[in-house]
Amino acid sequence: MTLKPSHCVTRALAALAVALSLVALSGCSAMQAQNPSGNYKPVNAVADSQHQHLFLKGADVTAYFTQGAYVQGKPEFVSRYEGVDFRFASAQSQALFDQSPTRYLPEYGGYCANGVMFGIPWGGDADSWKMTGGKLYLFGGQGSKEAFLLDEKANIALADKYWAEEVKGRNSFIQRTKRLILRVPHYQSGEEQARQVAAAKSKP
Repeated sequence: MTLKPSHCVTRALAALAVALSLVALSGCSAMQAQNPSGNYKPVNAVADSQHQHLFLKGADVTAYFTQGAYVQGKPEFVSRYEGVDFRFASAQSQALFDQSPTRYLPEYGGYCANGVMFGIPWGGDADSWKMTGGKLYLFGGQGSKEAFLLDEKANIALADKYWAEEVKGRNSFIQRTKRLILRVPHYQSGEEQARQVAAAKSKP
């Protein structure tokens, strides 16, 4: 039987309500880590034995700007900004961040830019990144990065829009669940994006 559009919407909304209820009741450490109490949220963070909101699994965010490289931070060099913990490779890097934290923050809370352009805050690997216009963009792997760069300017505009209008300041799990069920009009699966990347690479 083919469902009418109204029935599809009703089912989608019912599924969304159930999913959001489960998220609200879960209290899981991942949700808590990604949604600190400060103004910089949601963030790509994890909880470990020392910190509840460890940003980007401890990557030194200053190194992208000063060295053009991914560098892992050390537990002995830690600063807290807006309730989020940042690690650094050296005392010098930590001092740079402390002088001007917002200068070194990646876009979209450190989430994968390719996901945020669909309104979905997830992913984001410390070693998959690109600097554009003095801003740091992270990706959930090489495939995600290549798909985003097929039309970088347009995709940054989309990610900026959804971050500002839907994601920034919101609960990451609720937003993620919402946009995995009620997908944006331009949504593409990983497989669809991979085909587009392959097609672009095959052109002479």
